[in-house]
Amino acid sequence: MVAPTSFFADYGCHVRILEEARVLRRLGVRVTVVTYRNGEDVDGLAIRRTLPIPWRRDYEVGSSRHKLAFDALLGITTLRAALRLKPDIIHGHLHEGALIGGVVAALLRKPLVFDYQGSLTGEMVDHHFLIEGGRWHRATRRLERLIDHLPDAIVTSSRPAADHLADDFGVDPRRITALPDCVDATAFRPDVLGPKAIAAGRRALGIPEGRSVVAYLGLLARHQGTNLLLHAATRVIAARPDTHFLIMGFPGTDHYAARAAQMGLADHVTFTGRVPYAEAPVHLALGDVAVAPKISQTEGSGKLLNYMAMGLPCVAFDTPVNRDFLGSDGVLVPNANDDGLADALLAQLADLPAARAAGRRLRARAIERFDWLHAGRRLLDIYEHAIAARAADAPLPGPGAPPPALRDAAAELLRRDGI
Repeated sequence: MVAPTSFFADYGCHVRILEEARVLRRLGVRVTVVTYRNGEDVDGLAIRRTLPIPWRRDYEVGSSRHKLAFDALLGITTLRAALRLKPDIIHGHLHEGALIGGVVAALLRKPLVFDYQGSLTGEMVDHHFLIEGGRWHRATRRLERLIDHLPDAIVTSSRPAADHLADDFGVDPRRITALPDCVDATAFRPDVLGPKAIAAGRRALGIPEGRSVVAYLGLLARHQGTNLLLHAATRVIAARPDTHFLIMGFPGTDHYAARAAQMGLADHVTFTGRVPYAEAPVHLALGDVAVAPKISQTEGSGKLLNYMAMGLPCVAFDTPVNRDFLGSDGVLVPNANDDGLADALLAQLADLPAARAAGRRLRARAIERFDWLHAGRRLLDIYEHAIAARAADAPLPGPGAPPPALRDAAAELLRRDGI
């Protein structure tokens, strides 16, 4: 697996990479993850890391020009690991992972599976790294289209993402399989804490007794809707002063806590900072209602599945991904604005018994439709089909092969390593 990120960290795409690797290992697959220098090791999982770059040793989230250097090192590390391990298949996460994996797969004549978790161009626009319609936006979109057509097979983190690839980028639908984010419902479950433990946990975080708690767990960033959530909180608290917002995640915790204080929310909002993934269930158990204000139309939203498995009523913006996860039992806000978000939260808080009943239905939906073991078996089928199809299509490499200059550079790297 090629993971162009600082794996492992407690958010988003990292959870998908981790859970896929775990379930594949349960099914008898030997998995090695190649990733950036930083990140936490995971017990029992083989991880190969790049060398650091001297001018940027700290943690990276989202789009950054420094990722070019990270990815160059990742390409070298991936090639070296693949030559030593001789894998049956290369699984590239995100577009950078698919591009790096595509080059290495072509050199080794191995199939490539692309784990698509949202539009590369769309993410850069969401992160304000590109201006939509600008010159660099068009160039990046062309690069994205090229990458989308490299793999032997593509798995997407949602069904709407599969449609997006086929409709907007012209990818053959026969090469795409929707493999939505899933959840471990044995770890994320409503009874992970009893009533006394929930009360004690709230007291430990300074949440006054008798308050209804709106919980959020994920990255804190503009594209995640954190600003909208704080603005919605002002309206909710003005209407229902017995409400408390429990905002869990990173980065920028101090920044958003300061903003909340400036908005007069300090007594009604608790910021926990980073929550380890293993501790996420006990933190989510402290909530009465869960909220996911992410704005992106194409990226996954795995936090919703964690909420659902916890039996929490869920409020989110009406995007194709969220609609697919929540079905008719979640509350979908039509427009991505703070007023609509506040109205939806107020409606849930006004009738908590009905909201909790919807939460129970959401848990049942998570168990029935979004189970990791079922997803792992499907992924293994995709691997086996890609391996068989690649073997039948010899000789290789084909159209996705790297240009001669790149092949020569790779050969020089191998010569220097004595391989």
